[in-house]
Amino acid sequence: MKKHRCLHFSIKRLVLLNLFLALNSLCAQQVTIPISSEGFTILLQTDEDNLLKTVYFGESLLNESEYSSVSGMFHFKDNNIGIGNAAYTPSGTWNLSEPAIKVLHSDGNTSLDLRYISHETKFLENNIALTSVVLQDPVYPFQVTLFYKVFRKENLIEQWTEIEHNEKKNVTLQKFSSANLYFTDNDFYLTTYHNQWAKEMQPNESKLTRGIRTVDSKMGARAMLLQSPNFILSIGKKASEKEGKVILGQLAWSGNFKLEFEVDSYDNLRFIAGINPYASQYSLPKNTIFKTPSLIYAISNNGTGEASRNLHKWARKYRVLDGEGERLTLLNNWEATYFDFDEDKITALFKDAKNLGVDLFLLDDGWFGNKYPRNGDNAGLGDWQENVKKLPHGLGYLVKEAKKEGVKFGIWIEPEMVNPKSELYEKHLDWVIRQAERPEVYFRNQLVLDLANPEVQDFVFGIVDTLFTENPELAFIKWDCNSVIYNAHSTYLEREDLPQSHLYIEYVRGLYKVLERVREKYPKVPIMLCSGGGGRGDYEILKYFTEFWPSDDTDPLERVFMQWDYSYFFPSIVTDNHVTNWGKQSIKYKVDVASMGKLGFDIVASELKTNDLLFCKQAIRNYHSFKKVIWHGELFRLMNPYQNDLAALMYVTEDKSKAIVFNYLVNNRVSFHTNIEPVRLDGLDRNKKYRVKEINLYPGSTTRLASEQLYSGDFLMKIGINPSLSLRKTSAVLEVTEVKE
Repeated sequence: MKKHRCLHFSIKRLVLLNLFLALNSLCAQQVTIPISSEGFTILLQTDEDNLLKTVYFGESLLNESEYSSVSGMFHFKDNNIGIGNAAYTPSGTWNLSEPAIKVLHSDGNTSLDLRYISHETKFLENNIALTSVVLQDPVYPFQVTLFYKVFRKENLIEQWTEIEHNEKKNVTLQKFSSANLYFTDNDFYLTTYHNQWAKEMQPNESKLTRGIRTVDSKMGARAMLLQSPNFILSIGKKASEKEGKVILGQLAWSGNFKLEFEVDSYDNLRFIAGINPYASQYSLPKNTIFKTPSLIYAISNNGTGEASRNLHKWARKYRVLDGEGERLTLLNNWEATYFDFDEDKITALFKDAKNLGVDLFLLDDGWFGNKYPRNGDNAGLGDWQENVKKLPHGLGYLVKEAKKEGVKFGIWIEPEMVNPKSELYEKHLDWVIRQAERPEVYFRNQLVLDLANPEVQDFVFGIVDTLFTENPELAFIKWDCNSVIYNAHSTYLEREDLPQSHLYIEYVRGLYKVLERVREKYPKVPIMLCSGGGGRGDYEILKYFTEFWPSDDTDPLERVFMQWDYSYFFPSIVTDNHVTNWGKQSIKYKVDVASMGKLGFDIVASELKTNDLLFCKQAIRNYHSFKKVIWHGELFRLMNPYQNDLAALMYVTEDKSKAIVFNYLVNNRVSFHTNIEPVRLDGLDRNKKYRVKEINLYPGSTTRLASEQLYSGDFLMKIGINPSLSLRKTSAVLEVTEVKE
């Protein structure tokens, strides 16, 4: 019979174990840990066994002296089912619920118990508090630290865990969640978002019932192709813009994710979020910290509007690269030329960019590859040299020619991918994620490079570095990612004798390492994140990008709905909206919709009708006059397109002196000539006087609004203003300006 594992502990481990047991004997002194912002509090509390539980999640209590009395109001102890309110639920011992963590110890044991050891709260600045809570197994030298980073004014938490051990050999992490939340309220409604190409952010709201609802991804790269890591959890009743307790957030991870929502037999809710453990068992060496990605969530007791505004504020100030800065408007050649272009075609488009009044011209896919020219999406990817037939004078010439026209120049790359028909594939087959004994499976005629491999990381960084080194005035990059991972196998991990189950995690970590190097050397250059549309868009990768491409679907009517749903989670400064040939709507409707974010164009401007061109030029001038309002202002969603014939949203400056209101007709079957009821505004000062002016008028058209009339903020928020939409005028942009008497 094998000796008990404890007999093999070193003297040092025995000392640590005895210390733990001594601390455990003091557990009669209940420990209460408040995680508090200005509006809410999470209370963690130890029980008589020194297990750490979540005993409260709700509005802040006025008297801290009453914190210790909270758990006595709930009867959590139930030997028949085992109430699952652990702050971080282990597997294999006392717990029979879905665990947050599951491990295989170095001796083959699968049990884990976690008991409270200590906690600490530090104030990183006036608005930010970081609480760490140490939990430890009483038998094995295995430790988990829970982190709660609270942004007090924004009522927002960034939550993650760090896992480490001191066992003799590696411990296998079989599940390793970022957060384990628990809610005692009745009735939970969950909104999640389903994705597919050109149909991103399709909302699905449902009432959670007993059992587990799972939202996950197994794509590897382009991980959000089918599901989004964004969610809205409303408690007590369905999500409302102005009422109710709402938790709105996402898992900030650019790879496989898993969100689990479990309603127990007492109708309470357990929520576990983290990296998807699918095919990702992780062998953790001793004294090595495994840090999970962050679960980021804003909490509001006043509906989704307040929660999303707080998330936007946090994102602009603390997370998105240059979130409080500027953005460039651009003209892209993709829908104008696709792969069919040469130097003359591109330089001719520079004049269009200048004439329109945008800041930058972006050269999209198709500019590279010589042995295998990039004349379609089936060749050349990975060979990042200018195609000499298309661009005989190179990119440097284009940068200079664009500058002569008074516009900046940007370039498209897809550095994580490779076509089998490429020199890179021929020379470095070992850099490609593939199963050597299996038929290759392609997504858009391409495969994924193995970013777990440091050599591949150097190569990808070198693509960006070479572009900037050879073209110092290059002003913009569009970074694309169009493939998922099939046949997941890494030659590098095999060569280094590392588990293949590390690949999905190390791929994402490798990507982050490359982006850290890019930003260390080129901290200011704006870079757009693209992934076949909205295949990427999370708050970990947005540390390195200024913006992202929400969808390849640029039909403006579809974009009204899509931008509405994205607006819950992202400020407009990070969402790229382009005017294209998609859709049958007027150019005015297209521009008005695209102006609700970072404006761009994907058209042949020289082929526009005279009045269409005049309108675009004037609309861009208007956009430059109000763009800071929508980039940095507070968003108020006024009329929901899923429930009304029109959509209305507005952005208001912090001092409430100016606002921009977007109105879009979304039902072309309506029978009325103009909309009957006014749209009630929001976010204004009820005591201030405002002038409302319609802008972005098409040449020759007029407005029903009397621009000289003054309205009180009180009137505009209680009665509203009528944008007079009809089948003849399907969109309207209103400028609301304070008038000081």
